[in-house]
Amino acid sequence: MLDSASVTRAPAGLNIRLLHRGADNGSIPAPSTQALTPEADVDKMKPHGRVNSTEQVLHQENAMLRGLLETLGRDAAHNQQVLARFHERELALLGAADLVLLLERLTQGMRSSFSLDAVKLLLLDPFSVIQDLLPDDRRDHSSLRHVELCRDVRATRAKFDDLHRPWLGSWNDASHQPLFGHRIGGSVALLPLRQPDGLAGFLCLGSRDPNRFRADSAHDFLAHLASISAVCLENAVNRERLRLAGLTDSLTGLYNRRHLQHRLEQEVTRARRYSQALSCLFVDADHFKRINDRHGHAAGDQVLVALAQRLRSRLRTSDLPTRYGGEEFAVLLPQTDGDSACRLAQEICDAIAAEPISLEDGTSVDITVSIGVSTLRNDPRQSTQAAGETLLQTADQAVYRAKTDGRNRVACTDGTV
Repeated sequence: MLDSASVTRAPAGLNIRLLHRGADNGSIPAPSTQALTPEADVDKMKPHGRVNSTEQVLHQENAMLRGLLETLGRDAAHNQQVLARFHERELALLGAADLVLLLERLTQGMRSSFSLDAVKLLLLDPFSVIQDLLPDDRRDHSSLRHVELCRDVRATRAKFDDLHRPWLGSWNDASHQPLFGHRIGGSVALLPLRQPDGLAGFLCLGSRDPNRFRADSAHDFLAHLASISAVCLENAVNRERLRLAGLTDSLTGLYNRRHLQHRLEQEVTRARRYSQALSCLFVDADHFKRINDRHGHAAGDQVLVALAQRLRSRLRTSDLPTRYGGEEFAVLLPQTDGDSACRLAQEICDAIAAEPISLEDGTSVDITVSIGVSTLRNDPRQSTQAAGETLLQTADQAVYRAKTDGRNRVACTDGTV
């Protein structure tokens, strides 16, 4: 409750408001205005200027507070939008069905979602594990053009200042142009992708806006995104390796017949679409049963492994060598015509016959192979599946003819070269 002294010293307008408010709730009696003397009126008017000044200060402070609240509201709304985009991108990464799709969402998806000018993904792959999991024709995948597999781990790590936390800052030609492959300017964010067993790579984000990634900016969202990306990458690689284990031959490491059947239709479709040649080799080890009978099945396995290695050493990364069954191998040769396929078959045949295979017991065995060659015919009446089966059958018939003609030779199907 206000006492009388405080009432008389208060400004008239303010005093009246306070008193009337008190009178409304019954806590303060309203004094009679006739009791005010002229001296009191003078005293009452003296602090009026100070009150106006105080009210102006309060008004300014209120205006500043309102402005601050509006700014905080806008910042909160902006952060909410940013969080929503990060959440959406993380869900997209977690929902990637395979490794290629994940890499696409880490690069093109990231660039589109956050309106970036460039995204580059560098993955440490010293033993070519990831390279073996990606499709051989990955150059045809536009999404994989922004992915670089780094064999030299030490040289790659040396390009980055921080291997544990996101690095944000201004563009530097000397440091950043080698990462992105071209000049961007502006600012960059370099995110280490760390997994439980160490560093997996770096996700590099570039913007022409110099204020997009400032060194003094908080990077909590980016750090969380990097963690999610690293986990998704590890899971995708493990899933792909598990899937691949069901598509490879456990002895030779080549693809198995099941995978050949899967890829055959794809290669036939691609060859027809782009008017490209497609050839097939059937490679059969000559007198392989004699090796098993004389040296044992363990020695026979060693021979098959050696044949697979020699076969693979003569092929391109885009070729598809498979263990078709027993001692027989099948090889798909994309973008290879009949003449080129026959020359390659002869090189393989000669190279295998020229060098005996050393066994683990110190002995060695001579081995030769017979090879049949076929090339995809341009027959629009055949379905894709039928055309692929014909390609395999004609190569099988050709290798049978090579064996009939004396083994250790190449037979090319008539009409395909």
